[in-house]
Amino acid sequence: MKQAETHKAEQTETQNGHYQEMLEEPVSKLILKFAAPTIVSMLVTAIYNMADTFFVSQISTSASGAVGIIFSLMAILQAFAFMIGMGSGNNIARLLGQQKQKQAEIFAAVCFVTEFLAGTLIAAILLPNLNRVVYLLGATDTIAPYAMDYAKYILFAAPFLMCSLGMNNMLRFQGNAFYAMMGIATGGILNMILDPLFIFGFGMGISGAAIATGLSQLISFIILTCQCNLRKSCLSIRLSNFRPSGHVYRAILTNGFPSLSRQGIASVAVIIMNFAAKPYGDAAIAAMSIVSRYGNFLNSAVIGFGQGFQPVCGFNYGAGNYKRVLDAFDFCVRTAVRFLLGLAVISFLFAPEIIAVFRKEDAEVVAIGTLALRAQAVSLMCAGYLTMANMFTQTIGYSLHATIVSLLRQGIWYIPLILVLPQVFGLWGIVLAQPAADFLSFVTAHLICRRVIGQMREKIV
Repeated sequence: MKQAETHKAEQTETQNGHYQEMLEEPVSKLILKFAAPTIVSMLVTAIYNMADTFFVSQISTSASGAVGIIFSLMAILQAFAFMIGMGSGNNIARLLGQQKQKQAEIFAAVCFVTEFLAGTLIAAILLPNLNRVVYLLGATDTIAPYAMDYAKYILFAAPFLMCSLGMNNMLRFQGNAFYAMMGIATGGILNMILDPLFIFGFGMGISGAAIATGLSQLISFIILTCQCNLRKSCLSIRLSNFRPSGHVYRAILTNGFPSLSRQGIASVAVIIMNFAAKPYGDAAIAAMSIVSRYGNFLNSAVIGFGQGFQPVCGFNYGAGNYKRVLDAFDFCVRTAVRFLLGLAVISFLFAPEIIAVFRKEDAEVVAIGTLALRAQAVSLMCAGYLTMANMFTQTIGYSLHATIVSLLRQGIWYIPLILVLPQVFGLWGIVLAQPAADFLSFVTAHLICRRVIGQMREKIV
C-alpha cells in the first residue's frame, strides 16, 4: 500500500511539473519540442505506406492500383480510430489543464476499449463480404484479386491498428509525444524491413505486404500499451476505469467528429476518384494512387507539426490563457506554409523522377502521375493552413467550425469538382480537381478562423 502511495505521489509531482511547463515555456520552443517526435512518427508512417506502394508496384500496375483501392478502406478504419482517439485526447488535454486527472483516466480507458471493439466489429462485418467491398471501392476486374488479397490481412489487424492510433493520440495530447513516436515508428520501420522479405523473399506477393503491415501494427500496439501503463508521466489505462456513459461518449464524439469528417470524407473522395479514373484504365488508378501517397507523405510532416501544437493549445485553452493559444496558432501557420512552399518547388521540378521511382516500367503511369503531381504542387501551401485551422478549431472545442474546415478540402469542394470536371475536361479534370479544391478551401477556412480568432481576442483581459 505504501509503495503504491509513493508511486502515486511521484506521478502527481511529475504531472504538476509538466503542467507548469505547458503554461510557461515559450510556445515556439514547446511546440517544436512536442512536434519533433510526432513529425518523426508521421513521416515513418507515411514512409512505410509509400514502401508498400513502392514494393507492390514492382509486381505489376494492377497490384499498384490495388494498394490505392485499399488505401480508402484503411482511411475508413483510421477515420473511426482518429474520431475516438482525438475526441478522447482533446478531453484529456483540457481536463489535465484543469487538473482533473481522475476524469481524464476514465476517458483513456473508454477510448482504449472502444477502439478495440470497433476494430473487431468492422473486421467481422467486412471480411465475409470482401469481394463486394473491393468493387464498391472502385476496383477493376484486373485489380480486384490483388485488392482482396491485400485487404483481408489488413482487416485481421484492424483492432490493433485502431487501438494503436487511439493510444498514440492520447499520449500526444498529454504532451508525451516521444513515447507515442516509439510505438508508431518502431512498427513503421519493421514494416519497411518485412515488406521486401515477405513479398519477394518468401514469394508471397501482395499478401506479403499486407501481412507485414498487420504484424507491424501488432508490434506498435504492444509497445504503445506498455508506454501508457509503465511511464509515470502517462495516464495508465485500467479496465477498472472503463465507465462508459452518455456524457463520456457525447464528449468524445463532439470533439472527435471533425476527425471522422476529415478522414471519412477523404476515403469517400478516394473512392470517387478511383471511379473517375476507371475509364482511363489501371494506369490512371495507379498513377493517382502514387500521387496520393506522395502527397500524404509531404503533408504528414505538417500534420506531425500540428500535433505538437495541439497539447499546447488544449492545455492553455483549458487554463484560460487565450493569448498563448493565439500565439501558438500564428507560429504554426507561418512555419507550415513556408515549409510546404519549399517542398512544392522540389515536387514540381522533379515530378517525373519522383513518379518513376515507383513505376518506371509503365510510361503511362509516369506521364499521368507527373501531370497530377505538378498540379497539386501549385496548391500545396494551402494544405498547411487548412491543417492548422482544423487542429486549432477542434482542440479548443469549436466542433462545428472544425467539422466544416475538415470537410472543405476533400468533401465540400473536392467531391463536386471531381464529379464535374472529368465530364468536361476528361483526364485533365481528374488532375485539376484537387488543386482547385485546395484554393477554394483555403479561402473558406480563412474566413471561418478569422471569426473564431476575433471571438477569442475579446476574451483576453
